[in-house]
Amino acid sequence: MLLIKRITMKRRRIVVAVGFCLAFFLGTLMNLLYIPGFEHHQNHDHRVHRYYHEKQQQVTGDSQLQVGESVTKAVAESSSKPAVGSRHHQDLLLQIRERFDEVVRYRQRQAHGSGTGDPVRQLERRRLMDSEPGDNWDPIKVIERTDNRQTHFQNRLSPSIYMHTASRKDFTMTLSSVNGTPMLGCSSIDNVTNVQYLGSGYTKAVYKASLNNSLSVALKSVDFGGHDMENCVKKYGSPGDCYRLASFKIVKEMTLMERLQHPNILKLYGYCYQDSNDIQDTVTAITELGSPLEMIQLLQTSWEERFRICLSLVRLLHYLAHSPLGSVTLLDFRPRQFVLVAGELKVTDLDDASTEEAPCSPSDCVMEFPARNFTLPCSRGRCLGINEKRNLYNAYRFFFTYLLPHSAPPTLRPLLDKIVNSTGELIWGIDETLLQLEKVLHLYRNGFYLQNSTQTHITDYKHVVDASIPEENYRCWPSYQHDGCLLSVFSITEAIGVCESHAQCQAFVLTNQTTWTGHQLVFFKTGTASLSSAKGRVTYVRVGS
Repeated sequence: MLLIKRITMKRRRIVVAVGFCLAFFLGTLMNLLYIPGFEHHQNHDHRVHRYYHEKQQQVTGDSQLQVGESVTKAVAESSSKPAVGSRHHQDLLLQIRERFDEVVRYRQRQAHGSGTGDPVRQLERRRLMDSEPGDNWDPIKVIERTDNRQTHFQNRLSPSIYMHTASRKDFTMTLSSVNGTPMLGCSSIDNVTNVQYLGSGYTKAVYKASLNNSLSVALKSVDFGGHDMENCVKKYGSPGDCYRLASFKIVKEMTLMERLQHPNILKLYGYCYQDSNDIQDTVTAITELGSPLEMIQLLQTSWEERFRICLSLVRLLHYLAHSPLGSVTLLDFRPRQFVLVAGELKVTDLDDASTEEAPCSPSDCVMEFPARNFTLPCSRGRCLGINEKRNLYNAYRFFFTYLLPHSAPPTLRPLLDKIVNSTGELIWGIDETLLQLEKVLHLYRNGFYLQNSTQTHITDYKHVVDASIPEENYRCWPSYQHDGCLLSVFSITEAIGVCESHAQCQAFVLTNQTTWTGHQLVFFKTGTASLSSAKGRVTYVRVGS
């Protein structure tokens, strides 16, 4: 009897353990499937095929494009559009109006205060509507007055279409060029090649494409199969209005890219409004193309490159804190919202940016994060400096802690640790943080980080001009080249120090390449068997032990 009980208990433990493992597996799978922007790779070919299908279905006019079968299917499968007076429809119109008003505010807001980036070109002051929106402005009444003057139109323009069309016209009038450079349009993407699906989030799908087989750009458009569109159509049954709601996020992003001119903000090259069979004025943004930020890969790069990313980020956040639009916060602050362009970090996603500071009372101004909370002063009903502090703390928890201190020059580490700790506790603001990082750059760029330069070296080195060593490679970390040891140095003295610290190093070759700080790239070698003539190269060979 006792034996049977033991066997029964053992089986129960096994069942419980199996159940726990199964639950953990299912939970992990669900997290992956429902993580924002996550998609199976098997859908990529379908998306690219769909894009080509849309490009091939061109209608007459200014290179107008069709949306394609995907939208037609979505319209057919959705429920009938709610009546104009229904509660659901009014709720959807209210959301569209709120996004429309947000875009209007960013376009019409006067610059107040100087930013640190390039000067922002003043937008032409144009009205978005034929009637100026007042406090009691009602788009339905405006349209009704228009209809009374034009009763021969049988199909009255809906308020959402009116706002969308007015926004399009205003954008076309005010954004024909940026800093004197003409904007690209529909004709520019009429014959794009090498289209490749890059990814998508809740609202947008992003494609890589080549213009004239030379310029690579990113094309951003509303993702008809995305979370926002699918949920909206399911709830409201109006694909057209749901599209307009989603498209205002792209229009907002284009507006902010134009108003906020800074080296660390992705460039807007142009845009295209396209009529389709199903939805009028579908919009595509044409932007600068960058490489996705892969944190695991960044951890394997040199400290100099990781420092560059952190410095780029702080310069961006300093500009946003003092921008022509006021203090701007990035509400969706994650590494996936940034890209690298020629080594520089740039923010690519601005549709969730905001200049509004959270309202508060004297006792409830709290900024919450997963690991900790901060209490901020409440001034005139607003949380004082919350936009700047939110950006800075997110920079600390997503970037600084991983990229700044590790493998840094030993003499710079105390200052870097102080920067990390001060931003993690929000002791410093963005101004002081930028000042300290610029100080680190000055010390590194000018070689002040090097240890006592009067120290004597163990061995002597023979100087060979116009010579190189193509073979005899070995791996080191972190290296600019995976199959060799390629490092940056400030001087010959530092190169000798590096070679003596590597047991296998017997020689090094100076290249004619430099990094963004002006440091020279140097190959370190295990021997000199393949020493050969190479114009412009200089090789140093160990001659003593």
